[in-house]
Amino acid sequence: MSRIRRNLAPGTEPWADAGIVLPARRAAPAVRQVGSRLLLALAVLVATSFIVYLDRAGYHDNAGGELSFLDAAYYATVTLSTTGYGDITPFSDSARLTNIFVITPLRVVFLIILVGTTLEVLTERTRLQWRLNRWRSTVREHTVVIGYGTKGRSAVDTLLGQGVKKEEIVVVDPQRKVIDHAAQHGLVGVVGDATRTDTLVRAGLPTAARVVVAPERDDTAVLITLTARQLNKAATVVAAVREDENAPLLRQSGADVVVTSSSSAGRLLGLSMLSPHAGAVMEDLLTYGNGLDVVERPVTRAEAGHSPRECADLVVAVVRGRRVLNYTEPEAAVLQLTDRVIVIKSSEVAPTG
Repeated sequence: MSRIRRNLAPGTEPWADAGIVLPARRAAPAVRQVGSRLLLALAVLVATSFIVYLDRAGYHDNAGGELSFLDAAYYATVTLSTTGYGDITPFSDSARLTNIFVITPLRVVFLIILVGTTLEVLTERTRLQWRLNRWRSTVREHTVVIGYGTKGRSAVDTLLGQGVKKEEIVVVDPQRKVIDHAAQHGLVGVVGDATRTDTLVRAGLPTAARVVVAPERDDTAVLITLTARQLNKAATVVAAVREDENAPLLRQSGADVVVTSSSSAGRLLGLSMLSPHAGAVMEDLLTYGNGLDVVERPVTRAEAGHSPRECADLVVAVVRGRRVLNYTEPEAAVLQLTDRVIVIKSSEVAPTG
């Protein structure tokens, strides 16, 4: 407990240790982006008008007389827009060279600004906004994984191996490059400090069914768990902690299950030292989708009323209500249809050939 209090001293918050992080710039609305490009196109038009006006003696107006600035602006407009009425034409060599090497490239730039960029803004921004709004309106009963380091990635891999869809997982991490990496693998990501309520709300945590808390520091895990439990009273919260002494704090903060990474690794090391084969089996059980897997499943109708030993799979525990019963306990001697069993079974291997 003293470790947590010391780490939470003023000026040592986890988000302060990471340095100054500027808030993400909100993308301007599509209308504003189109407006800025129209202003840029207007600037190109004005510059072209000045170029024509400076060489007005080299142009011929069918209406007669010397070109005014209005005439130059008119010529620039119809030329850049490729309308080209032909009532004002360049006849001197300098004016024609200017049209070839200056005004024609400006025409291309003008068209790119108005047509290409505008269409891109309208289509991409509209499509992205539509996808985002659709995701916000449909995300329910999903899994929020906070922290996408080694522990977070392993948790995601296990969830995917057990059949959870990528669309049902949201990753939260303070580092943009980490979220970009998650997005490349088809996951929805939220950049931000997970100890802040607004970050977890953006991840849809109030409607989530499961929360995995896997930051790098124990004090951060406590704060995240407190915030997550405040936003969602019903979700299953599983938290990782480095030190055993901080596990009670996480449970008091609202975590349903607390996994101590350092002591778990130490126990596996000790077991492997005394029995390398037993250690290899435990590592196999912890690695989903390879060899043997630990799976929780409902009791089937054929299994109800029978002993756990009569199941096709190796039953190691029975979940009855909120209690977990060892298969050797008298209460677990007869399975009920409402029970769930934790079994060890072979991983399903896709057929080859």
